[in-house]
Amino acid sequence: MTAPAAGRRTAVALVVPLLAGAVVSVALGVYGGLHTPTGVAVNIAGFSGPQSVKAWLATVVVVLALVQLLSALAMYGKLGSAPAWAGPVHRWSGRLAFLVSIPVAMHCLYALGFQAFDLRVLLHSLLGCFFYGVFVAKMLLLRKDGTPGWSLPLLGGLVFTALVGLWLSASLWFFTQSGLTF
Repeated sequence: MTAPAAGRRTAVALVVPLLAGAVVSVALGVYGGLHTPTGVAVNIAGFSGPQSVKAWLATVVVVLALVQLLSALAMYGKLGSAPAWAGPVHRWSGRLAFLVSIPVAMHCLYALGFQAFDLRVLLHSLLGCFFYGVFVAKMLLLRKDGTPGWSLPLLGGLVFTALVGLWLSASLWFFTQSGLTF
């Protein structure tokens, strides 16, 4: 295969997942902007309210994302030789993080919508849309042949960075306002 043909193949392998991620990001933002917020979407017995549920579930997601980061570093040999457990731990912590993130996202999107009444809230809304868009792109790149080796770690890093930004702009804010209450 010639160098230009290989370059085109790499570009096509990247473009489709990135476009799909962009569509997801924009669709979430448009829906969040057009949907009339309900105020409540997720509430679990034992918690003081839906914001508390959201903050604690998001904290669980961040802890699982830290497990993802450490297991990815182990898989890529950045912590020494890759142990056999790194792959399964990475996959399962990612699956759990995604599942736990769904009620948080549902609450944000359905109960609150896309909001921009101050910088923190606007940043949180943008990061939420970006997070799920880049997550979709990363998942689509996982098993795609022809993608450059840097693409998966880059998208994984963007997913992690967006998640930390989401946690800082909502959960940490909530905990500083109300304390570590359930």
